[in-house]
Amino acid sequence: MKHHKTIFLNGRYVDWNEATVHLLSHSVSRGSAIFEVLSFYEGLQGPSIFRLDAHVARLVKTAGLLEMRLPLGEKEIARAICETIRRNSLSSGYIKVVGYYGGIAYEILPPEEDLDLAVFVIPASVDPLHQQGGSQKGFSMGLSSWRKLDPGTVPVEAKVAANYLNGMLARQEAKKKGFDYTVLLDRDGYLAEGGTESVFLVKKGRLMTPSLGGILDSITRKSVLEVAGALGLNPVEEKLPPEALEEADEIFLSGTLGKVVPIERTGNRSLAPVPGPITLRINQFMEEILAGKEKNFHHWLFPVR
Repeated sequence: MKHHKTIFLNGRYVDWNEATVHLLSHSVSRGSAIFEVLSFYEGLQGPSIFRLDAHVARLVKTAGLLEMRLPLGEKEIARAICETIRRNSLSSGYIKVVGYYGGIAYEILPPEEDLDLAVFVIPASVDPLHQQGGSQKGFSMGLSSWRKLDPGTVPVEAKVAANYLNGMLARQEAKKKGFDYTVLLDRDGYLAEGGTESVFLVKKGRLMTPSLGGILDSITRKSVLEVAGALGLNPVEEKLPPEALEEADEIFLSGTLGKVVPIERTGNRSLAPVPGPITLRINQFMEEILAGKEKNFHHWLFPVR
């Protein structure tokens, strides 16, 4: 896989191949790397990053939850992200920001030092959703036998590598069963979220999504709720039983790489049309926002230049 060559690494802009770390680093052997994934798009003002401020703020929050120290402040991290995009001359794609312990560590406790920090820019073409036809194509989804991490064991709102073993196992199971995506239940048996996606259901024109408390406070989820509100849909956040999947008229997922991902089959049940009318309205409005055509949402876009 060919990648663009310049990354930000601890205050320097270096070649992609310099993104190395010792196998005995704490973040490799203990899963203590924290991260954010952002998206950027070609808009009226050139390449613009979607909700840059919210993503950087969440990275800082994750570090705080895990008692880690980032080497840079929010403004410096934002500048590093923008400059990395500029140096790679991309108009759209994805950004991954990683905070990690690069030195060798043997103990379960992390080193008492600042994290290393890296920023990667990835072309949109490497996104699996992009390769499969984007948001106009329906996907399949199965209910996972794995449960979502209990918020009493780890902070589920932290974007830390160790937490994502949960979603990895669920997605692996889904793939073996012939599904594109999966949805996990929480400890109480209610719908939680996908491997890396939030879940939305529509029933009789009512838009619903699982409430916070046991899931990631997703920036894209929050954005979809705001878009739905602007469209007058009055979205609801509540505990949803798994039976809701069988009763929904429309289902879609949301995440950084796919803002609105319509589901055409859940388990053995097919939904039609796909995308459904409300899913389509939300997706079209979101695309207008990302293109910079909705003035009321210009504050969500941060021009790279």
